[in-house]
Parts: sequence; structure tokens; C-alpha cells
Amino acid sequence: MSQHPLDELVARSRAIGADTSLVVWGGGNTSAKGVVTDHLGRERTVMWIKGSGSDLASATPGDFPALYLDDLVALRAHDALDDDTMVDFVGRAMVDPSARRPSIETLLHAFLPARHIDHVHADSVCALTNHHDGPLAVKEALGDRFAYVDWIRPGFQLSKIAGDLADFDGIVLAHHGLIVWADTSDECLARTRAAVASVDAYLARTRLEARTEPATTSRDVPDLGESDLARLTLALRGRLNRHGRRVLRVDRRLRAIADRADVAEVVAAGVSTGDHMMRIKPWSAVITDPTDTASAVHDVDRSADAYAAYFERERAQLPDGYSMHAPDPLVLLVPGLGAITTGATLRDAEVLADIALHTHTVAATVIDSFGEPSTLPESETFAFDYWPMELYKLSLKPPPPPLAGSVIVVTGAASGIGRGIARHLGALGANLCLADLDAEGLDACAADLRAAGAPAAWTIVGDQTDEVVVAATLQGAVHEFGGADGVVVCAGIGVTGSLQDLSLDTWNRGLSVNLTSAFLITKHALRALADQGSGGSLVYVASKNAFAPGAGFGGYSVAKAGMVQLMRIAALEGGPIGVRANAVNPDAVFDGSGLWSGGVREERAATHGVHPDELEDFYAARNLLGRKVSTDDVARAVAFYLSDDSSRTTGSVLPIDGGVPGAFPR
Repeated sequence: MSQHPLDELVARSRAIGADTSLVVWGGGNTSAKGVVTDHLGRERTVMWIKGSGSDLASATPGDFPALYLDDLVALRAHDALDDDTMVDFVGRAMVDPSARRPSIETLLHAFLPARHIDHVHADSVCALTNHHDGPLAVKEALGDRFAYVDWIRPGFQLSKIAGDLADFDGIVLAHHGLIVWADTSDECLARTRAAVASVDAYLARTRLEARTEPATTSRDVPDLGESDLARLTLALRGRLNRHGRRVLRVDRRLRAIADRADVAEVVAAGVSTGDHMMRIKPWSAVITDPTDTASAVHDVDRSADAYAAYFERERAQLPDGYSMHAPDPLVLLVPGLGAITTGATLRDAEVLADIALHTHTVAATVIDSFGEPSTLPESETFAFDYWPMELYKLSLKPPPPPLAGSVIVVTGAASGIGRGIARHLGALGANLCLADLDAEGLDACAADLRAAGAPAAWTIVGDQTDEVVVAATLQGAVHEFGGADGVVVCAGIGVTGSLQDLSLDTWNRGLSVNLTSAFLITKHALRALADQGSGGSLVYVASKNAFAPGAGFGGYSVAKAGMVQLMRIAALEGGPIGVRANAVNPDAVFDGSGLWSGGVREERAATHGVHPDELEDFYAARNLLGRKVSTDDVARAVAFYLSDDSSRTTGSVLPIDGGVPGAFPR
């Protein structure tokens, strides 16, 4: 029993998307034609095609909008259509106007009569065409049954040309990949793979022949050491944060490219396809000396200046209202390392690394096989980079959450207030480094974040009163994310007992966990933030007891009062380097909190003359608002201090206690 054409299309698309040599993330295009019954009971031929902004590897039926084929084919009678008119006609042909917007290449697929069509951007096919002898190389690799079409921006003109080539077995588009077709889905996929395999074999022979000359591209580059890498990432992140916070991710797969003697020529060859162009914009930069942070920052500045100049040269092409992309490079090639890529999350940075690996490998293959690459004219690159049809793809992404790209360290994140803060910051897009003694609790917190779709968190299990662990916490933030923007100091324990009954060990333990750990994380955070040079925010989760202590709670109250004073000193010393320090003073937060365990609830209830089960209601009744305080209340206050909304605030204390007059800040 044959499958439905849409099911076949989804399966074929996922198979293509799973092969990273065929398409980059979000790239490639597939379609299928079949028959549906419309709302009047009529059988009509439709075409399903990949929608804008979807990815083949994870494709679902909803990623392939259906369009009435006769409405599309009728457009072939036109001599020309501008982009806006074409998109309007295509939109009117949609079976479900509310479905995902179809690809800009919809008419190309419609004008080819085959039932199944694949368009891939295989690295080898791009290498086959991106030089001056592209037509000859296509003929030698694939024979006379494949047509060659020089670069034309996707749209109506290219669709008409492709439709006229239906008698061939396939089409190779310069700078734009391979198109094949067949009447069955399996045959279409087989033809795609066979064509790419033929090109792979041809390039292997060509590279072998080219090696008769001495290799001039390789050079011996020593490994970049971990300490140099930490200094480099902090310096680069500080520089790149000028245009919005982002994480930095190391990818060693690009080491062979970064270590080439001609790496500048590889980068100058540009991107291999338009799909690469839209995501690596503006372009990659080469770090010439990664051991010299000032030189590395200068390399980024020079790349940004070059892009700004490029924009000024070409901006006359743009209609009014278009502005320059952020000019900073998103991919940094680092000899002795590979690449450092950037993004709002590690996943975003990984996608850029994947694309950079493809596009620079194509350029290197062209150089090694054919000599000088043939790049698109600067004006055409600019036109595609700011083309409304392609910019629309990026507009499909929802606006970034308020803390996107930020890196925040949260101590005491395994339970209670710390865990609630982590969940809230993750929902706001922050990249989190979670620290606690409780490994199981940290794993559960990280799982909460994954389930909620938050960026992947990094965890470190250890005692934050140990300076080695604290140093490793900050080093982890640098290693995993490139740096940090904030620290939430939340590790703490309850300490009960009257002063005359407290043992010295209990007193010291309370000070160590509640205050010394705060000092240690402050010390190492200030060092890292100073090296990064883009400011930051330290938020201390103190307590209402810092200002309004309670009898029998002296060990805890003294430590929290010390934390508030520590915050003030951090504000004084952090100000000159742009680091803010503020505190929140919660009171009686019970949900998920471990503070009340170990007899603390019972002791505090006895002090206030209430039953332990009545303690939470007692605390709520005594504040001015008569309200219970939750972890979410504290988390929102912490997020305010971490955000730019409080960019002019430092040295302050925000009560989160429902209004306890004795704890008013003063």
C-alpha cells in the first residue's frame, strides 16, 4: 500500500536533513504533488512544499503548506513578476491561508512537472560551481544530462528558467546547489544521493591531481592553552556585548580551516549559498593572534568597520527604512583552536558553527581543487543579504526574551528560592550556570529548564564555601558560555538557637555558608567581570532578618546583615568597572524551600507561640499587606536587578516581605 505523498515528503525531507553534507540548518527545499478533495468535494491537484523558517531534519506535515497547483502553473504565462506580486499570487493559491508561508522557490517547484523535487545545498556541489570553470566542472562531474545555471536570485525569473529545463535529469545552480526530480519519492532521494556521490568522486580526483604541486596552505600552529582561551573569550565577549549580550561557544571542528596559511583567502571567498549568507551575516573574522587579547579585539573592530563601510557603499540599493545589521562578526576563526561562534544560546551558536564549517570547507575545497574561488559580486551579496524575501524568514522567529544572550550564575539552585529563580530566569532566556551541593536537586532543576524550553543549563556540584569550587564555578561560566553577566548569590542555610545556646561550630557553619560563600563568589565574579569589561550585576538574596532580626535566629540574622554590607562594598568597588550590586530581602518563603527543615520550622513556631502548621499564615498575617511571599515573587525582583531596567541602580535593598515595618530599608 503506497503512502500519502505528504507522508513520503516528510520522510524524504527528514532523511535529507539528517545528512549534514546535503543541507545546513534551515536550508534546502523539498516538495511533492498529489490530489486532495476541496471544500466542495472536488478533487484538485496540490503541491506541498517546505515552508519558510522550517528545518528539514525535524520536519513535520505542518511544515509543508499545500497550494493549488493549477493556480501556480497559470503564472508561467506571465513574462515577468516582481517579488511582491509573485508572493501575493502564491499566497492566494494556498489551500489554508493560515498555514506556514511557503518557500520563495514555490514557483520553481511548481513549474517543474515531476511529482517529487529536491533542492539541496550539498557542500560538494557548491564547491563544483563556485569558481570560474563551474560549467565545465559540472559537465565533467555529472555529464550532459545536468543543466548549469549561473547565479540568479531565487524568484520568478529563476523559476521560469528551471521550468524550461524539465527535460534534463537535474539542474546545478551556481552558488545555490542542486535540484533533482522524479515521479516517486524514493527515486527522487536516490537521484539526489547519486548526483552528490558523483560530484564527491569528481572532487576527490581533482584534489588528487592538484596535489602534484607542493602544498602551501598548511602551517604548524600550537594549541591554544586553556588560560589563554579563557582570557580570549572574556575579552571577545566584552567587546561583542556592545551590540547585545550573547554566549560564545568553542568549536574545534574548524581547526583545520583556522590553521590554514590562506585562512584569510578562505574567508574572503564568502559564503557558498544564500542560506549561509542569511545566518553568518555579516561574515567571519580571523583572529590573528589569540594570545594577545588587545589584538583579538582589534580584529573584531576591523571586521565591524569593514562591514560598516560595505554597507555604506551599497546602501543606495535599499528602500527607505532599512538599517544595517549589527556589524560585528558572528563567527571568529581562531588558529590553534578552531572557531568561536556566538548567539543567544549555545544552540544558536552551534548552528552558526555548523554553517561556518560548511561554507568555509566549500571555499577551501575550491581553492585546493580549482584555485581561485569565484565569489558573488559585492552588490549581489548585499542585495541578497537585505532582500525582503529572505529577511522575512528571520522575522518568523519570535522576538528574543528579555535576558536572551545573558549568562547568569545562580548558587543554591537545587531547591527553594534558588530553584525558583533559576526557573524564572530560564523562562526569560538566560543561559544559566547552576551551583549547589545537592546533585539530585541540580539535575531536577536542569530538567525543569529543559522541559520548559529554556536554554540548556550548566551545573556544578560542590560546596560554595570552598574557594576551589567557587573558582571552578566562574571558570565554568567562561568555559561553557564565554563569560558571565550576573551572579545570584542564594546559597544559604537556616541557623536557629539563642546566642547563649549556639555552639561555635554551628555559628561558624552559618557564617561560612551564608556569608563567606557570598564573599568568595563576589571575589571571583568581580575578577571575571573586570576582565570581560562589559559590566554586570550581582544580586544577593539576603533576608528581612538583615534589618529586623528575630530572637533565637541570631546566627542567621547576623550573616544576612553581613551579606547586605558585603553587597554595599561590592557596589562601591564594582561601580568603576560597571558592575552593579543589589540585594533582595525576602521573608517567610515556604514553597519548595529547604530553609525550614531540620527543626527550623518547629523552633520558629515555638518562638512565635503558634503551631508549626500555622507558621506560614502567621508570617503572612503580620505583614502590612497580609500576603504570603512566594519564590516567584523573589525571582521577579531578582530578574529586575539583572535586567537593564535597573541599569542605573546599585547598592539598593528591595524588601520582598509583604511589608514588615521593622525591616524597612534605612
